[in-house]
Amino acid sequence: MAENETLECITEHERILQEIESTDTACVGPTLRSIYDDQPNAHKRFMEKLDARIRNHDREIEKMCNFHHQGFVDAITELLKVRADAEKLMGQVTDTNRRLQEAGREVTAQTEEVIRCRIQQMNMATTVEKLQLCIPVLEMYSKLKEQLESKRYYAALKTMEQLEKFFIPRVSQYRFCQIMAENLPRLREEIKEISMSDLKDFLESIRKHSDKVGETAMRQAQQHRTFNSAVAKQASMGHYTKPLYSLNGRTQTHNGLMMDEDTGDEDEADEEILTAQDLVDFSPVYRCLHIYTVLGDRETFENYYRKQRKKQARLVLQPQANMHETVEGYRRYFNQIVGFFVVEDHILHATQGLVTRAFTDELWNMALSKIIAVLRTHSSYCDDPDLVLELKNLIVIFADTLQGYGFPVNRLFDLLFEVRDQYNETLLKKWALVFREIFELDNYSPIPVDTEEEYKLVVSRFPFHDAEIEKDFPKKLPMSQSVPQIYTQVKELIYASLKFSESLHRSSTEIDDMLRKSTNLLLTRTLSSCLQNLIKKPHIGLTELVQIIINTTHLEQACKYLEEFITNITNVSPETVHTTRLYGLSTFKDARHAAEGEIYTKLNQKIDEFIQLADYEWGMAESDGRASGYLMDLINFLRSTFQVFTHLPGKVAQTACMSACKHLSTSLMQMLLDTELKQISMGAIQQFNLDVIQCELFASSEPVPGFQGDTLQLAFIDLRQLLDLFMVWDWSTYLADYGQPTSKYLRVNPATALALLEKMKDTSKKNNIFSQFRKNDRDKQKLIETVVKQLRSLVNGMSS
Repeated sequence: MAENETLECITEHERILQEIESTDTACVGPTLRSIYDDQPNAHKRFMEKLDARIRNHDREIEKMCNFHHQGFVDAITELLKVRADAEKLMGQVTDTNRRLQEAGREVTAQTEEVIRCRIQQMNMATTVEKLQLCIPVLEMYSKLKEQLESKRYYAALKTMEQLEKFFIPRVSQYRFCQIMAENLPRLREEIKEISMSDLKDFLESIRKHSDKVGETAMRQAQQHRTFNSAVAKQASMGHYTKPLYSLNGRTQTHNGLMMDEDTGDEDEADEEILTAQDLVDFSPVYRCLHIYTVLGDRETFENYYRKQRKKQARLVLQPQANMHETVEGYRRYFNQIVGFFVVEDHILHATQGLVTRAFTDELWNMALSKIIAVLRTHSSYCDDPDLVLELKNLIVIFADTLQGYGFPVNRLFDLLFEVRDQYNETLLKKWALVFREIFELDNYSPIPVDTEEEYKLVVSRFPFHDAEIEKDFPKKLPMSQSVPQIYTQVKELIYASLKFSESLHRSSTEIDDMLRKSTNLLLTRTLSSCLQNLIKKPHIGLTELVQIIINTTHLEQACKYLEEFITNITNVSPETVHTTRLYGLSTFKDARHAAEGEIYTKLNQKIDEFIQLADYEWGMAESDGRASGYLMDLINFLRSTFQVFTHLPGKVAQTACMSACKHLSTSLMQMLLDTELKQISMGAIQQFNLDVIQCELFASSEPVPGFQGDTLQLAFIDLRQLLDLFMVWDWSTYLADYGQPTSKYLRVNPATALALLEKMKDTSKKNNIFSQFRKNDRDKQKLIETVVKQLRSLVNGMSS
């Protein structure tokens, strides 16, 4: 076993040595550590083994050195021989190098000069190349400055755009280009500010020139309308191609050919037709629009422009306070509005999007509402029909002008119907003054005609025909001079109403309806009111009232001629459905009724005036034997008055006569029964009876023909029966037959008889204080007292 262990140890040491010899020294540590990890004293044996291996290697090295020693000695000997040659060669090389350096020093100097020149040449080429890049930039920037100085801002913006996109990027590394690039935004802002300032000046300019633009457009529209009217009149003379109206100074016919309006022979055609562009310089707005478009801020510009134009529209639509006083005030107002929208229409078609049709429609709708409200307000202040008519013509031209630019104007024509009503009102007020003046100047007497020429002159003004009057002259026409004047004025109003209907684009039927309604208003309101006021005037007497009734009768008969007059104007048959009829018949009938009532009233007032002159001596013992003077005067007045009534219709005269007699009878009855009259004698009754007899005689004399029998006398029947009762003293018959239909004193009321009897009773007591001593007087007094008691019982029975 010991031998085996020794062999294993030797073998392991051999392996370790081989590993040490073949392994890098950095990895020897683990190998050596394994020696100490083995059996004790193993390292000593390894050291012995190692020493033996070293001695072995030393012997091998020594063998090899001995083997190569002679060669080494030979090599050293050869090297010593070469040393002398090397030193000689070194000297030759050094000399050659010196001579070469001396020879190349001049070449080196020239070479450095060439290099320096080549460097300069390269720098110059580079500089030229860079300058060629920079010069266009500088030229463009110089061009930009010139454009800014000459106010060519749109071109300047284009130049800036080229600088930024093409030129500056090529030389962006240079400082001056950086400065340029930094200046461009500032220049853009300056251009925006300058162009905005130009726009503000433009807006101010068009605000000032709107009046002139509108005036020109409206004048051209009016000339166009006049031209069309002339063409319509000449249409029947032959074929004529109607031109289309244009505001650009040229006219286009329907066949598409263009003809110059200035080629005519008329002097008016020589005048050049101006357009909005001729009156307003639109270049600032175009320039500003292009500038903002290039700057990418077009929306801001559009919003600003529209906002400012809206403000200007509100200012234009604000009328002057006194606009309604003159037609020039309305004309200026319309001119400004037309000018505003003509400019907007031009901007709409020339700028492609700065304003839109929706924007202009919105502006127009806002303006139209304001215009209508303004015209409603201001036209209501106008009381001159001529001014209202001129306003209507202005509205028509205004509407036609804007309609030619595509703006809807139907509401303006609807407004004209309201203005027409205002026009009719002013006409009615004016004609009321005319009628009033005619009535004030009328003499209310028949028109005298001495010759046939005078008759024809009257008939030419008023449709009156009478075969008897046409034969012999001089004659008197039944109506007064106011009748033909009123008839003429009614026709004048129809003409005035017709003027308003012109150019309203209405049918003949509508115009006919307008004329008839205007005439009806004149007859039923104005003329009727004037007649009613005339009839009520205090200075109009019975003669004037009679003449007024005659006048209204003839005017009523003339209404059919007024209808024919309107029909001839409008060519609309009166049989047409819905044709308005004239209401003159009712107007004149009402006036006649009012005049008749006023006749009755004035007759009664005149009777009252005569009655107030009565001066009865109610205590007289006997009558004078003749009628009272006041009553005879009254009867004479009634006779003369009723003679004037012969020209009146029979019924009117009869009614007036009957009313006068009844009023006279009632007044006489009230005189007897007056509460302030306390005593009446039998003599006063007799005198009063004489007056009543005269009234009855007047009634029986038929002052107005047409009464049957004693119809007129019945007006005094109450007085007659009452006076007969007291004159005959037939109380027994009255009391016995009271309430019977066949009673002789059927119309005598017990209360009336009682009141009069009590007044007579008091008189009997006062006049004869000794009547109690006379038998007859005592009997009469007892009879009176008895009758009074019975009458009182009848009165009480009636009241119960």
